Amino acid sequence: MVISRRVAENLQRASWIRRMFEEGARLKAERGEDRVFDFTLGNPEVEPPRLVIEAAQRELASPRPHRHAYMPNAGFPEVRAAIAGRLAAATGLPYTANHVLMTVGAGGALNTVLKALLDPGDEVIVLAPYFAEYTFYIQNHGGTMVVAPTRGDFQPDVAAIAAAITPRTRAILVNSPNNPSGVIYRAAIYEELEAALQRAGQPIVVLVDEPYKALTYDGLKAPEVPALVTRAVTATSWSKALALPGERIGYLALSPRLPEAAALFEACCFTQRVLGFVNAPALWQWVVADVGDRTVEVAPYQRKRDLVYEGLTGIGYRCIKPEGAFYVFPQTPLDDDVAFVRLLADEGVLAVPGSGFGCPGHMRISFTVPEDTIVRSLPGFAKAFERAHAAR
Repeated sequence: MVISRRVAENLQRASWIRRMFEEGARLKAERGEDRVFDFTLGNPEVEPPRLVIEAAQRELASPRPHRHAYMPNAGFPEVRAAIAGRLAAATGLPYTANHVLMTVGAGGALNTVLKALLDPGDEVIVLAPYFAEYTFYIQNHGGTMVVAPTRGDFQPDVAAIAAAITPRTRAILVNSPNNPSGVIYRAAIYEELEAALQRAGQPIVVLVDEPYKALTYDGLKAPEVPALVTRAVTATSWSKALALPGERIGYLALSPRLPEAAALFEACCFTQRVLGFVNAPALWQWVVADVGDRTVEVAPYQRKRDLVYEGLTGIGYRCIKPEGAFYVFPQTPLDDDVAFVRLLADEGVLAVPGSGFGCPGHMRISFTVPEDTIVRSLPGFAKAFERAHAAR
C-alpha cells in the first residue's frame, strides 16, 4: 500500500462535514436541488465587500515593482506593521511587525505555530466541542490532543482544563466565537485560566483561534485575549470577516507579553518555510493591509441565526443561542446523533453529527444559506423530530 498507515486510518475517521456534503450531492441528484436543504458547510454565501475587490484591482494595477515577489517568510514588513498597529489599538499592547506573521489562512497559522511548539508526544488541550480538523493539525506535528469538556453552556471549564495539564502540555487551543456552538468565551473565563496557568508553573501557550471574531450578534464582542492571558498567540483569517475563504489569507500574532515571543517568531518563520507555505499570498497581504479592518455586513447573518434558532426551538429542539459565527448546535432528540442525522437526511435536511466535533448528542447546522432555504427546511426538521420521539 502506498498510502501511509496513519493517513489511511485518518481517512476512515475523516470529517463528517465532508461525508455529509457527499451525501447531499447524492440526494440532490436523486430528488432535485430544491428538495434538499444542505446545512453542512461553513462556506459564506455572500460575496466579498466591493471595497475588497477594488483594493485587489488597485494592487494588480499598481506600477510599484516587486509587489508579487518573494518577501521575508513572515510577510511584507509594511503589511505586518499595519496589522500590528490594529492589534496595538485593540489590545493596548505594544505589537510591532516582529510580533506578526502573515499566513495561509488560520489553518496555516495553527500548523505553523504547532510545528514550532511540539516535540513528539507533547500535548495540546482542546475544548469540546472543537473544530474537527484540530485533531489532524496536532497529529501533523507529532502531538497528542487532550480533550477537556466545557460546561453545559459550552463555556470553558477551567477546573477541567487545569486537571488535564501534565508535564507534557505545551498549549491550550481555544476557539471563540466557537465553531460549532457559536458561543463567545467570556473575559472572566480567560482571567480564571490565566490564574490557573500561573499556578501550573510551566510555560503553556494559549492558542487563540478566532476567524469568526468579527461575526458577533446582539451587540456582544469577543474579548481581547492577549490583554488577559500572558502567553497568548492568536491565529485568525479574513475567510469569514471578508468572505474570502478561498484566498487563504490570515495571520499569526504573538503577544508582546509572551516572554518567548522573539524566539517563537524566528521558529515560526522557519516552520512556515519548511511546511511549504513559504509565505502568504502576496496580493492578498497588500489587500488586507489596506481594507482588512472592514467586515461583511453582520445583520443578515443575525437574521438567519434568529430564523434557525427560533424555528428549531419552536419545534422543540434544545439549543444554546449562538452569539457569533454562523452555526447552531442543538441537541439531537436521540442520544445517537449519527442516527438522528440520518433521520434528518431522509427528510432532505443535511446537518453534521456533533460526534465529529467531540460532542455526541448534538448536531451542527450552518446558516450560510438563503433565508428561504431555512424557512422551507423547517417542516423536515419537524418531521425528523416527531419520528425520533416516536422511536424512543
